[in-house]
Amino acid sequence: MSTLPACPKCQSAYTYEDGAQLVCPECGHEWSAVAGAEIALGEEIRVIRDAVGNVLQDGDTVTVIKDLKIKGSSLVVKVGTKVKNIRLADGDHDIDCKIDGIGAMGLKSEFVKKV
Repeated sequence: MSTLPACPKCQSAYTYEDGAQLVCPECGHEWSAVAGAEIALGEEIRVIRDAVGNVLQDGDTVTVIKDLKIKGSSLVVKVGTKVKNIRLADGDHDIDCKIDGIGAMGLKSEFVKKV
C-alpha cells in the first residue's frame, strides 16, 4: 500500500514519485514531495457567489440580471436569458458557458442569479 499523499488538485490516490517530484497520472499535476503537505494545507477553496449571494457550482443554471453588451459585436445578452450547465473558471470572468444564439463566452458572477 502506498503512503504517498493524494493529489492536491483532483484528490486522486494514484500518485507516484518521479525523482524529487510527486506526479498525478489522472490530471497530470506535479508538485514537490517536501512541500506537498504544506501546499495541500495552505490552499483555499475559492467560493464563487452570484449577485444575490448564492454559491455557484459547475452544472448550475443561472439567469442574466442585466443587459450585457458583447465586445466586438453588436449582439446583446438580454436580461432574463437562461444559461444552463455553467462551468466555473479562474480569472477575470468566473463563469464559462454557451448561450443559445451567441455561442461560448465568459460571464462575471456579479451579473447572474442562480435559478
